[in-house]
Amino acid sequence: MGNTLGLAPMGTLPRRSPRREEPLPNPGSFDELHRLCKDVFPAQMEGVKLVVNKVLSSHFQVAHTVHMSALGLPGYHLHAAYAGDWQLSPTETQQAKFLTWQFDGEYRGDDYTATLTLGNPDLIGESVIMVAHFLQSLTHRLVLGGELVYHRRPGEEGAILTLAGKYSAVHWVATLNVGSGGAHASYYHRANEQVQVGVEFEANTRLQDTTFSFGYHLTLPQANMVFRGLVDSNWCVGAVLEKKMPPLPVTLALGAFLNHWRNRFHCGFSITVG
Repeated sequence: MGNTLGLAPMGTLPRRSPRREEPLPNPGSFDELHRLCKDVFPAQMEGVKLVVNKVLSSHFQVAHTVHMSALGLPGYHLHAAYAGDWQLSPTETQQAKFLTWQFDGEYRGDDYTATLTLGNPDLIGESVIMVAHFLQSLTHRLVLGGELVYHRRPGEEGAILTLAGKYSAVHWVATLNVGSGGAHASYYHRANEQVQVGVEFEANTRLQDTTFSFGYHLTLPQANMVFRGLVDSNWCVGAVLEKKMPPLPVTLALGAFLNHWRNRFHCGFSITVG
């Protein structure tokens, strides 16, 4: 018996399964647009600070902060956050003579994020500060969005609109915010697993001021240490050294900052638990 060869009819091609496109990622929150570059720079430190973070459940966590400084009165800050489908984060700040309230609501879709913040709402005094954010992922690398800040109090009312965009590559991220209040541009680059650098440019039209900053981040995994440094166009230099203390959930930080132009120097020490 011979082999049988079957031929498909003319004009008939084998069907190909449709190619599924990967869904666009969530762009994150508006406050996180410059986060990669911001994390490279050392945080300003002055005085002594104790931070205790406590996770009460998978949805609820609190943080206690005690700060003592020679430049002002001691302060205590309580932050409570609930994370669910809607992320609500009421924040209460207690110091000598004032009390402030802030309510945050955030909704994250598959490829967009919407956020609404109300600060010090006062229905009787007809005053409020409202901040609305919206971000949309257009591609896997490009994110566009905006921010609207509205404030109202007796005899005064106004709004500021800011447009934002972020482009993410494999080893670098470029971000730009532009609005009537000024501009904020940042560039982050990851050289390798230990070295990261960041560049920031900020311009404030109301204050007629511009600032250019360069920061670097050095990780020493074998020593459980992280070193951050900065230098900017205001003749400021600073550095912070962080040291983790495993197996304890404790992080020690020591920082120093010097402003050559104003001849000011300050240093700080902090302990973070949790």
